[in-house]
Amino acid sequence: MNISLFDYHLPKELIAQEPIEPRDHSRLLILNRKTRVIEHKHFYNIIDYLSDNDVLVFNDSKVVPGRLYGKKANTQHKAEILLIRPENKQVFDFVSWPQRWVIIGKPGLKEGQKIKFTSNLSGTIEKKLNYERIICFNQQGEELKREILSLGQVPLPPYITKLNRRSFKEYQTVYAKKLGSVAAPTAGFHFTQNLLNKIKEKKIQLEFITLYVGLGTFLPVKVQNIEDHQMYSEFFELNQKTASRLNQAKKEGKRIIAVGTTVVRVLETCAHNSKIEPKQEWTNLFIYPGYKFKFVDALITNFHLPKSTLLMLVSAFATRDLILKAYEEAIARKYRFFSFGDAMFII
Repeated sequence: MNISLFDYHLPKELIAQEPIEPRDHSRLLILNRKTRVIEHKHFYNIIDYLSDNDVLVFNDSKVVPGRLYGKKANTQHKAEILLIRPENKQVFDFVSWPQRWVIIGKPGLKEGQKIKFTSNLSGTIEKKLNYERIICFNQQGEELKREILSLGQVPLPPYITKLNRRSFKEYQTVYAKKLGSVAAPTAGFHFTQNLLNKIKEKKIQLEFITLYVGLGTFLPVKVQNIEDHQMYSEFFELNQKTASRLNQAKKEGKRIIAVGTTVVRVLETCAHNSKIEPKQEWTNLFIYPGYKFKFVDALITNFHLPKSTLLMLVSAFATRDLILKAYEEAIARKYRFFSFGDAMFII
């Protein structure tokens, strides 16, 4: 399947640079897969499309302020890194804050390069990998955590060019809990605490899983045939109690609604014969047209970049033709796109 099938033209002015206030006043495109009917609402209207026969599943991961700026020790030239995860891939531990981390960075970070971030914090590039590097900091544990959380910035996507304090503050969901993501699960941006309270009052079941968003969610597809693309692994957690409640809901015929593509990938990774198993592991599941969904019944999602794995996932869920039709209509009606943009509810 050629990557050009997932391309579309987006006017630059439709790339949202900051969130709508309040968040649930963003626009909402309702896309019905069976009838192919498209409706245009606001996100707070989503409650009218939900009932006590629905289960909303959220990703509660929290973005790490892991973008650090420093200077190369030998040249004093500027350097920039982004923490991806601790080096030890057997676990995903943002508690102990070890010395060695997997990072991406620029410009030209070679093995042996020392970077000075503050008078107290420095790091040395120890190894060059495919996309990444291994850095060894001169600190670890609580000392390293304090330095990074005070110094680091939230890594906003590169298409958000009008950076301001509000953008950094708003780049978290209101229910974000578990620190460890390099990017936010942005479908959740549209939920306010007030809207969540109304959803609870309607007796709609809410469940939470965790996928620590890494490079897999946003690395570009660089191959012509998308089947040749290799997804970067990301760590997730789905505990026993949550899995049991979701399996019971599925058994009762309730509609499982994934809030975002990260939730889809976790549930589908854990699914077998219409049931899910609790897991704590890495997933590199790549969903594109032809994939047969095992557990997810509906999807709340944003409008995604051309040629991205996220666009391929939603195209698998609602067919490529229908998704591109919806995108064409959204562009014509001047919807706002990408992280801080508007939403789509695929039913």
